[in-house]
Amino acid sequence: MTQFHRLQAFELDVLKEVGNIGAGNAATALSKLLDKPVDMAVPKVSLLPFEEVAELVGGSEQIVIAIFLRVEGEAPGNMFYIIQEQSVNRMLNQLLSIDHQEGEGYSEMELSALCEIGNILAGSYLSSLADFTRLPMFPSVPAVAHDMAGAILSYGLMQYGEMGDSALLIETQFQEDCHSLKGHFFLIPDPDSFRKIFQSLGVSSDD
Repeated sequence: MTQFHRLQAFELDVLKEVGNIGAGNAATALSKLLDKPVDMAVPKVSLLPFEEVAELVGGSEQIVIAIFLRVEGEAPGNMFYIIQEQSVNRMLNQLLSIDHQEGEGYSEMELSALCEIGNILAGSYLSSLADFTRLPMFPSVPAVAHDMAGAILSYGLMQYGEMGDSALLIETQFQEDCHSLKGHFFLIPDPDSFRKIFQSLGVSSDD
């Protein structure tokens, strides 16, 4: 059992606060970008084993849009924002006012717009985590992929090598339509990064 599975209420509360602040910052940034009100529900924050990430978004063969990037700095890791196609289509139509028809492929403009939303979300959450921990952390340039969830996660492994065995999950919901505009944001730190994060907060990480 890893230290991550033995987190107590305090540590999880800290991560939840990071999620709450990040969601507020993301909503503000998206409102400015889109020049329209954007509200985000209070996110659900939880911890889960890395191997359960694909299952949570519908299984390894579920077709999804994913925005992914590398976290550099003192606590490196990987970030993924994964959205199922149904939510993607509604997000394009409702949030971005792009008339995307079911069953069509995604244009370069549509993928670019989705990538920018994912970039804002990732940057907001990462900035909140860096502020809390006072550890320098910054995102790489994001990439967007339209593929099976398992293939996207495997690509992350090939690109960046071994990931940690646990993930921080922040479920994001845009208020226009909570059920259909839900996405899953994952932070998967490198094996040693969670120890550094909690040490910076004065939390013991003894095995």
